[in-house]
Amino acid sequence: MIELRHVKKSFGEKTIIKDVSAVMQGGKCNLIIGSSGSGKTVLMKCLIGLFTPDSGDILYDDRQFITMSDDERKEVRKEIGMLFQGSALFDSLNVERNVMFPLDMFTNDSYKAKRRKVDEVLARVNLEKANKKFPAEISGGMKKRVALARAIVLQPKYLFCDEPNSGLDPQTSMVIDKLIHDITDENKITTVINTHDMNSVMEIGDNIIYMHQGEKEWEGNNKEIIFSKNDKLNTFIFASEFLRDAKDMRMLEVTGKIDNDRNMDELINNPDASPFIDGNKQ
Repeated sequence: MIELRHVKKSFGEKTIIKDVSAVMQGGKCNLIIGSSGSGKTVLMKCLIGLFTPDSGDILYDDRQFITMSDDERKEVRKEIGMLFQGSALFDSLNVERNVMFPLDMFTNDSYKAKRRKVDEVLARVNLEKANKKFPAEISGGMKKRVALARAIVLQPKYLFCDEPNSGLDPQTSMVIDKLIHDITDENKITTVINTHDMNSVMEIGDNIIYMHQGEKEWEGNNKEIIFSKNDKLNTFIFASEFLRDAKDMRMLEVTGKIDNDRNMDELINNPDASPFIDGNKQ
């Protein structure tokens, strides 16, 4: 779990983050969404220590991150995996060496042990035979999966993903979303995702924070967002007529299911009230 308490961040006279408090839940995909300039990228950079907030607290499982010494912060960073927007693979290294890079940096394992860990995470992202390929030889979706394998090879407690679906087609984006969600759930990782992708919001948004002009405007999950009455959020999420229609249809579908479930419960609990159920049958 990562907790933010009253975090503020300014650059000069311009305030970017305005008193934001939130909890990034363990074992969940926590999404930060918002339009360009909303503060979501600055908020993520505060979370990982690239920016220092002007005030407020950031706690990693009750450990005060902002006031840590450099050595203490280094230990926390060993528990963090990072999936960068452009994958950030080393062009001169093959897939195996790219994934092995964090192991080379932070462990004293033998090459055999590191190779075993690399093979395990590559298998987890369905890239068992890609060890010797170079980034120029693989697709954008494969690069993202290599980057995800590198991000989890140290078995992190916290995973940060910056626009993980940037530049990918919808089908490949769904594959990446499912991998991130499943890996988060399997390993009980606290995953924080900065995204513009509304498919991600609807598919894997266990906990969603909507930022607007530096403030946390709304918080909820992908079920609740359908029924939100927040005008700013609805304008951002359901910007097109097609998406507004899809929202209306989904609301009708969910509401209809709830009504049907209530009717069925009533029939089961009060069979004499139904012309279709014989309450005297054994």
